[in-house]
Amino acid sequence: MSLHIGDPAPWFTAPTPSNPQFVFDTVAGRYVLMLFLPRDDAPASAEALQALSGLRARLDDETLSAFVVVRDPAMAATAQDMRGLRWFLDLDGAVSRLYGALAADGTEAPGWVLLDPSLRMLGTVRIANAAMVVDAVARLGPPGGHAGAPLHAPVLIAPRIFEPELCAELIALHQADGGRFTGVMRDEGERTVAVMDEQKKRRDVLVEDQALKATLRDRLERRLFPLIERGLGFAVTRIERYVISCYDAADGAVFHAHRDSTTFGTAHRRFACSLNLNAGYAGGDLRFPEFGPRTYRPPPGGAAVFSCALLHEATRVTGGRRYAFLPFFYDEAAAEVLAAYDQRIGARAHTVTEPAA
Repeated sequence: MSLHIGDPAPWFTAPTPSNPQFVFDTVAGRYVLMLFLPRDDAPASAEALQALSGLRARLDDETLSAFVVVRDPAMAATAQDMRGLRWFLDLDGAVSRLYGALAADGTEAPGWVLLDPSLRMLGTVRIANAAMVVDAVARLGPPGGHAGAPLHAPVLIAPRIFEPELCAELIALHQADGGRFTGVMRDEGERTVAVMDEQKKRRDVLVEDQALKATLRDRLERRLFPLIERGLGFAVTRIERYVISCYDAADGAVFHAHRDSTTFGTAHRRFACSLNLNAGYAGGDLRFPEFGPRTYRPPPGGAAVFSCALLHEATRVTGGRRYAFLPFFYDEAAAEVLAAYDQRIGARAHTVTEPAA
């Protein structure tokens, strides 16, 4: 295989028996073992799968997940996903070619790939060298310690952005409305649409009052944007959406690991802002799986700002309610990306997107 230790693993979306569009980059945060099977060499495949079965007890989706990449239609037809072990149905060979397991001329190089929790290469071996894989897996430590040094997500924590009175006003606005459950963004053909699924569960309210929006924009421009430019090297010129969100323990509220800029309609987003409005709840913290298990919680009125390209999650709220203000930030170059998307699909400009003054 052409990938080497330290190289980032290619990302892709491919079907598994239980998920027609499995997004591979969302598995960051644990070690990942990939087995690329040959298409027609049944004995080699059987031997490798036997070795993988010996690791079954370690495949827990917390420390380690395994993926078998299969191109044999007969084997694909009988494959079944289970916790810790899934099958990519790579019948056209696209995933195998990404990883060098299949050349353009059809030459095969089946084998094993081990990735660290940031989805970077730890090593590759040929399919017959299963003993080396078993030994490597036995020596894996906790995912959070894979770097040999403490890891910290590149997150800006900025206190005192909204004053307590403004936080209370936003919470009251949400409580008066009640909010509604909102979906996640998915591409369907050339368009990005909102889809309701188990990935996210929270109630949102859009701020419509222009005077209140002006107040919010003023606080962001005076108190937060200078810190973003100094700490993250980015000059915000545009704000997308003025939304108040509630993660309620009664709803089992959660937002599982995702990235905020991976669809056609969200590719313009540069930085996400999670500004907490209250305290007194359990769970509901930010976590960045690529950088270990540590969680992040800004104080009430304070913000966490981070790249939309980072894999992140809002952990499940287990007690009380978490209220937050959740805009996205971008600049003029990114605005051109959004305008090009809108033009391509014939959409009007996003009404929730406004220039920062």
